[in-house]
Amino acid sequence: TPHFAAAQAVPLSALSRYINGIDTARADFTQINADGTISKGTLYIRRPGRARFEYAPPDASLVMAGGGQVAGFDGKSNTGPDQFPLRRTPLNLILARQVDLSRSGMILSHTSDGTRTSVLAQDPEFPEYGTIRLVFTGDPVELRQWVITDEGGRETTVILGQLETGVTLGARMFNIVQEIQARGLD
Repeated sequence: TPHFAAAQAVPLSALSRYINGIDTARADFTQINADGTISKGTLYIRRPGRARFEYAPPDASLVMAGGGQVAGFDGKSNTGPDQFPLRRTPLNLILARQVDLSRSGMILSHTSDGTRTSVLAQDPEFPEYGTIRLVFTGDPVELRQWVITDEGGRETTVILGQLETGVTLGARMFNIVQEIQARGLD
């Protein structure tokens, strides 16, 4: 019946194609932090491997992914950023050069509530780094939000506004070393 078809989850192959089709993108986001506080800002993505979260005041912090690293700059501090390898965050799964959600051991659940398709994923090589739940709408497929659960079980939810793709983003936006220098932190 047509009603049943509407409740079908978007296939993993279609979700993978959608993510792989994103070269650059920009979106406003609302982030619900593990402690219940809310941050807002703008997200920039340049696949593979690069993302930039610019948090709006009063937060004014910045999180960048580039060169295989993630760096978090505190808007109120004049110390260098906290840094760790990108592969240690499940966000790496959507920033990978070639996303294949059907890879063995990656998907823990793949469900639909009739409107949205939800995929719970982990890095099969590093399940201890936590999970990411990706939420998509179908027809057309669009990434609407994700929830990252870290090793300690803390959840961070990012809700995306309209994802504008094919935007021009300079390499400088994702260069952690240049950001450190520009802030006079080196």
